[in-house]
Amino acid sequence: MYSGTADPWDLAGRWYERRKYALTLAALPRPRYRRAFEPGCSVGVLTRLLAERCDAVLATDRVPAAVAEAAARNRDLPHVDVARLTVPEEWPEGTFDLIVLSELLYYFDATALAEILARAAGSLEPGGTLVTVHWDHPVPEHRLTGTQLAPLLRDVPGLVAGPEFHDPDFVLSLHHRPLADGSPPPSPARAEGLV
Repeated sequence: MYSGTADPWDLAGRWYERRKYALTLAALPRPRYRRAFEPGCSVGVLTRLLAERCDAVLATDRVPAAVAEAAARNRDLPHVDVARLTVPEEWPEGTFDLIVLSELLYYFDATALAEILARAAGSLEPGGTLVTVHWDHPVPEHRLTGTQLAPLLRDVPGLVAGPEFHDPDFVLSLHHRPLADGSPPPSPARAEGLV
């Protein structure tokens, strides 16, 4: 896909993509995150947007050309690290308060998918956010659609399901790791003392 063009899906140019990214960012319950992990970052368009809300971002992809393009797109942002990494076999050390799985999970078989979700839940800090966004139309290379992924995500041990948005073209889901006392993290309105 990347051999003929630097951005094979026109992630930087299509209105569909810009709108999806804006909805993804708007759905995040916190205004700021300490450390985000974005596996499958492709050419780093969403990475750059996440960097505006995060103190540190680790963006990875398994395709060297995608990693090179993402690194070039974000080279002026010292708090963004872009690396070649293949999930679930390789997973970064440390914890994150935000993990973004965007247009990624439908490529994996059931075993690998379960491992990715378990690793994500295990490396998410208490109160942390997992956001997933997936295309919701059948594609030959995709094993599942966004609608088919949604119930699997709701059943991940250690996570609490949050809001879910069904667009005609994609499904966006939020999940949270409970706080240390077992309670869910506060909603944005509750965090600001409105309720």
